[in-house]
Amino acid sequence: MFLFLKRLLSVLALTMFITISLKAQSITLASRGKIGDRESNTLPRANAVVIEPDPTIDNEKAVISARTFTVEKTKQYDGIFNNPASMVSSYALDDGPTFQKNLFIKNISLKSVAFRRALIAPVLFTAAGLSTLADDNDDNYEVQEERNKYIPNFRHRADDYLQHAPIMIVYGLNWLGVKGKNDFANRTAILIKSEMMVGILTFSLKRITAVPRPDTRELTSFPSGHTAQAFAAATFMAREYGHKNIWYSIGAYSVATGVGAMRVMNNRHWISDVMVGAGIGILSTNLAYLTHQYRWGNKNKGNQTTVMPSYDGQTGMVNIIHRIN
Repeated sequence: MFLFLKRLLSVLALTMFITISLKAQSITLASRGKIGDRESNTLPRANAVVIEPDPTIDNEKAVISARTFTVEKTKQYDGIFNNPASMVSSYALDDGPTFQKNLFIKNISLKSVAFRRALIAPVLFTAAGLSTLADDNDDNYEVQEERNKYIPNFRHRADDYLQHAPIMIVYGLNWLGVKGKNDFANRTAILIKSEMMVGILTFSLKRITAVPRPDTRELTSFPSGHTAQAFAAATFMAREYGHKNIWYSIGAYSVATGVGAMRVMNNRHWISDVMVGAGIGILSTNLAYLTHQYRWGNKNKGNQTTVMPSYDGQTGMVNIIHRIN
């Protein structure tokens, strides 16, 4: 039993270190220019910044701020940006605007950094699990022998419930007002896609491999569905709240590791089943995030432009917010 726990925790620790440290990268190209109307008139000392819509943000917006001109001048320029098609060409008279792009979400080709990062943890877990299936490797039986020696009567069904715990925590935190990365609609759509992939992969492999369980000899052992579900849920929680605090990710993966360990302690699975199940769970959720288009919850919004002037007694400022659907 100690051999199993040591190996499982070693692989988990390595995986968490790599996946948590490799965060999504973004680039910002800054420039400053003048804002002008369609007749090429300009507003002195005005700055323009355009932010490309980020699919991880609920309200996708492009924000243009014009500063240091009197309030009287704003009235003749407040209709410049009403036409979204001419928005860029109408205000960028000097340098191009600033574009901020989330590369981790946008670039999902097979050669992209995002895709390679999504494969790191699944490959590690799957390789560790498959290595125990080699003809000259007796790890599965050695772990079972230790289990039978130290805890032969261990039976507990907590793993049936803990496998879903990270999902419940995510929705619970959101209900309490702790906002995650995505809104309810997008988060739920991603979760459904992840669950579908977990189900398809695990049940297909169980049917193809037909590995007997260590207790009942039923041919549905490989891979562990409970473990796949637990790690898919843990990755879901890490992706939604890991950017807020690393302990969300650590807690979620610790619960998933506990589920995997209990599957072996209950004599329901071999160690290889648990390792590959963990890889399937992480891969499913990562792919669900990478392929999501973030179209949920944005219907009927349309393109909207909002003008918000302000005045401090000496200097006026106008914020023009254009919502891009």
